[in-house]
Amino acid sequence: QVQLVESGGGLVQAGGSLRLSCAASGSTFSRYTLGWFRQAPGKDREFVARINWSDGTTYYADFVKGRFTISREIPKKTMYLQMNSVKAEDTAAYYCAARLNVKRQYDNWGQGTQVTVSS
Repeated sequence: QVQLVESGGGLVQAGGSLRLSCAASGSTFSRYTLGWFRQAPGKDREFVARINWSDGTTYYADFVKGRFTISREIPKKTMYLQMNSVKAEDTAAYYCAARLNVKRQYDNWGQGTQVTVSS
């Protein structure tokens, strides 16, 4: 059973930085892609970034390119989202998710961690 636990959220000033972590368990994840999503109040959940656990290939939503970096540490089974130059519009609950590479849908989700950016 795949389990994902996010941490690292909090209050940060606009222009500042924050690093989110996602601790994963229940698999070696060698055939998985893990991703970050976010949901702001009153808005739909949106994709932020993803990483292929095995080869490290990454992909980003346009609105975070150049500001956020997704990475993973295989021995620790932990994924990260380094958030730099944050903006007020980055305020949201951030979720990590996992899917098998052969699937389109993410079917394992964490509980989320809140990021609030003050302007």
